[in-house]
Amino acid sequence: MEGERELETEGSGEGPTGRASVRCGRPPRGHEGKVEERILDAAGQVFLERGFSGASVDEIAEVACAGKPTIYARFPGKQALFAAVVERLVRRNTSFEAISCAGGSIEEKLQRLGAVLLERVLTPETIGLIRIAVAEARRFPELATSVSRMGRQRPAEAVTKALVEFAGCDAVASLPAFAPERLAETARRFLDLMVLPMLLKALFGEDLTALRAEIAPHAARSVAFFLAACGCAEMGGPGLGTPQGAALAETDGGLAN
Repeated sequence: MEGERELETEGSGEGPTGRASVRCGRPPRGHEGKVEERILDAAGQVFLERGFSGASVDEIAEVACAGKPTIYARFPGKQALFAAVVERLVRRNTSFEAISCAGGSIEEKLQRLGAVLLERVLTPETIGLIRIAVAEARRFPELATSVSRMGRQRPAEAVTKALVEFAGCDAVASLPAFAPERLAETARRFLDLMVLPMLLKALFGEDLTALRAEIAPHAARSVAFFLAACGCAEMGGPGLGTPQGAALAETDGGLAN
């Protein structure tokens, strides 16, 4: 950090909190990625502490030890910076390479996939940023739309990619829901069933530690219902027409329309 700060510093003055501010020139080749990551780290911290309206590029620059010209060279404004923070978070939350090839049954794989999704979503950072986007939706509808699109599109793409591999299993290969042309819709249904109930609880203030303790049983119930709804009752548990299947639907709200 100190080495990067020295490389970037061209002069100093008093910053908005009384500390020396840093004016930055173009970083040396090879440092650009580190500078951008530091800016996004600082921006995420300031947005979570101040909210979108209360955050300023001056404070973000100070926390990042970077000059405003350095920030504006990468992000044209505060909305673009917030969107970039969210995009990076979504990208991290939807990287499933480590589990997509794991062994076990399709049910076990889907449970692991759902658990990883929920573990990454049910964090103070993720919930805090979503709350900020919702709070600013009226004043900044484009920002809210961008965050919503990223929050649904990228996870759906990542889950679709995982389902492509799962669809090769003999047990589900013949199911219409796992046909190539329907996998994207199946992935969206999986996300709605797995993530939305827990996400809404978190957004409305339920304790994250308690919610995270519920991840495993929630993932098991959701996958059982999902597979039954896909026509794989022998793997996913009781079919939808049975009393047990109806109980599953009542427990988790069913597949979203």
